[in-house]
Amino acid sequence: MLTFTALGPFQAWADGAPLDLGGQRQRAVLARLLVAGGRAVPVNTLIDELWPGAPPAQALSTIQGYVSRLRRALEPDRAPREEARVLVSAPPGYALRAATEQVDAWRFEALVKSEGDPGRVWAAMDTALELWRGPALAEFGELSWAATEAGRLEELRLIAVERRAGAGLALGRATSLVADLEAHASAYPLREEAWRLLATALYALGRQGDALAALRRARSVWRDELGLDLSAGLQRLEADMLAQRLESPAPDGPPHLPAETPAAGPAVAGPAAAGPAVARSAAAGSAAAGPAGAGSAAASDAAPPLRVVVADDQALVRAGVRAMLEAEPGVTMVGEATNGEEAIALVAETGPDVVLLDIQMPHLDGLAAARRILSETRPPKVIMMTTFGSDENLYAALRAGVSGFILKTSAPEQFLAAIRAASAGDALIDPTITTRLIAGFAGRVDPASPPALAGLADSQLDVLKLVARGLTNRQIGQTLSLSEEEVALMVKSLLEHLGLFDRAQLVMAAYESGFVTPGEKSSFSSL
Repeated sequence: MLTFTALGPFQAWADGAPLDLGGQRQRAVLARLLVAGGRAVPVNTLIDELWPGAPPAQALSTIQGYVSRLRRALEPDRAPREEARVLVSAPPGYALRAATEQVDAWRFEALVKSEGDPGRVWAAMDTALELWRGPALAEFGELSWAATEAGRLEELRLIAVERRAGAGLALGRATSLVADLEAHASAYPLREEAWRLLATALYALGRQGDALAALRRARSVWRDELGLDLSAGLQRLEADMLAQRLESPAPDGPPHLPAETPAAGPAVAGPAAAGPAVARSAAAGSAAAGPAGAGSAAASDAAPPLRVVVADDQALVRAGVRAMLEAEPGVTMVGEATNGEEAIALVAETGPDVVLLDIQMPHLDGLAAARRILSETRPPKVIMMTTFGSDENLYAALRAGVSGFILKTSAPEQFLAAIRAASAGDALIDPTITTRLIAGFAGRVDPASPPALAGLADSQLDVLKLVARGLTNRQIGQTLSLSEEEVALMVKSLLEHLGLFDRAQLVMAAYESGFVTPGEKSSFSSL
């Protein structure tokens, strides 16, 4: 039987014996076809991705030679004029024909996405994780398509670890899981599911203090790395533990995995485009039993997903974001655009919750597109993606009402945190950028700036100052002894009074009016 392994050193095997696949670039041809998941890869794409930026003059004939030699290695008994059955011609290129069971990466993905009762999930995840022999496609790591696919498979591996742990907790195996979950949360501290599982396992063992300490560690990491508090799910779990409402601690069901969705484009990899993302699962508000979940978990499942549009002129960026979003429960990508004009039309057509918008695009740049999108009635939240960009443009975008910035090099967890924070209207993103911009441009006189802050009550000014410092509604409420709902209403009244529509514009109003200055220490002792 012919088999292929990519979860570790790349190799093809015939009845357990390794085949000679030739040199590095010839092996890369077969690996790229495996990554395509059975779909055809055009020859031009193979050329561009095997020789990024500088293909040789005879690239086409070289590819044809590689394919011919690979066919002889994979099907040594095939007659000279007989059509290939494994590495087949599929105009305008080639495709790998194999069953799921023949390719470890394909089988792994199918196992990770399998459903069933906790016992079945435990067995499936165990089998999936046993297929790993090392970093996926590591020998092709310098090629962008291989790096993208390796990242996607690594994310699926982490989901498998978490699904196995969730099933294990439902089966009463907390004792054997705590050490592994501790290592998992320490290695991936921005993963919400890692902390939820660790805290739940500790609580199940009667270690309530350790469970709460784990959530405090998560809060500290998230504040330091993301400038965000714990997610609503982890906060509910913490509250339930403090109130001792979890009489029979058990996890929610395993993270829901997206349905397989074919994806186009040369940078998309694998049988289904799923990419780096944080696996999310809300904590149950009362005792939950088994993967079906109950109470708040059922409500979470019923909530509509956040709808996201991505606009960037680089196919690789769009593919990476698409893969990341497709692997994230509760978030769905409703369209992608390659320039500002397309983005505006797509937003009007799909009505998304959040738009990820490259600040520099052809035809109509991201700044102009953001202004037009945000000028509409009930606009979506807009997050600017940037690699560098001028401070002038970034500042202008912030003044226009975007919900912040995210560097394209940011970790997937930061992208997802930015999307969720923006959709909630509760935070500026990437303070390393916004703080520098505010420091450089605060106090600038602008004829379009909002009216003076006269007429605001002291309580409103207190809230405005804390908003400008980047605190969430919950943090402001804790500081001022107000409920989170009261703070939300006061923020809304501030926006109405100043004729603004977005929290980011409130921050700029506070700085531009001189009410808050960069580096100023707050008068609130708890900050």
